[in-house]
Amino acid sequence: MTHRTPRPLLATLLALTVAAGAVDAVSFLGLGHVFTANMTGNVVFLGFSAAGAAGFSVPASGLAVGGFLVGALLGGRFGVVMEGRPRRLWIGGALAAEALLVGAAAALATGPGGEGRRYAVISVLALAMGLRVATVRRLAVPDMMTVILTRTLTGLAADSRPAGGTDPYLGRRVGSVLAMALGAAAGAWLVNRHGPVWPLALTAGGVALLASGTLLTGVRRARR
Repeated sequence: MTHRTPRPLLATLLALTVAAGAVDAVSFLGLGHVFTANMTGNVVFLGFSAAGAAGFSVPASGLAVGGFLVGALLGGRFGVVMEGRPRRLWIGGALAAEALLVGAAAALATGPGGEGRRYAVISVLALAMGLRVATVRRLAVPDMMTVILTRTLTGLAADSRPAGGTDPYLGRRVGSVLAMALGAAAGAWLVNRHGPVWPLALTAGGVALLASGTLLTGVRRARR
């Protein structure tokens, strides 16, 4: 038996997966070898740094993990505060906060160069992604975490018909993989040609549109 999720919510989560791919493209290619959405990668990078591998930064990866944890804490707390209220208002509020944070990261990226600016952008982006993942986790939509694909890919293979399964969630699983790849490709293209500001600004704008649509729908339903 598969979990039935409203199509608008699935569409929103797929769009956020595209955004996560773009954000990690910006952080890895434009801010040094660090992720701001995929924390598994940062833990591995910290191990690389500890072993003396070149091209990785303990401060950058550490700040990303720390910022993500703070964001997740705030996202979890916001979910508790919003309990009992319309779900769309809760999700819309979380998305609005993410859009503001990614927009702030874009603004920071336009400033003078240097390690301080880089670390600030990494921290703010990781904060935004932590808040988002805490929200998505609380939604508990199977195989739709928006920032990681390990479980999704495992389910795609382990639950497939050749493995004796029934291919549950096939559409959303394939969609998640394609969405992440699309976001990463678009983010990489923009970073390589225009630097980190444009992809971050476009991502912030896209998430802001998702937030406004979700909030408006929530307000209309609350008034009925």
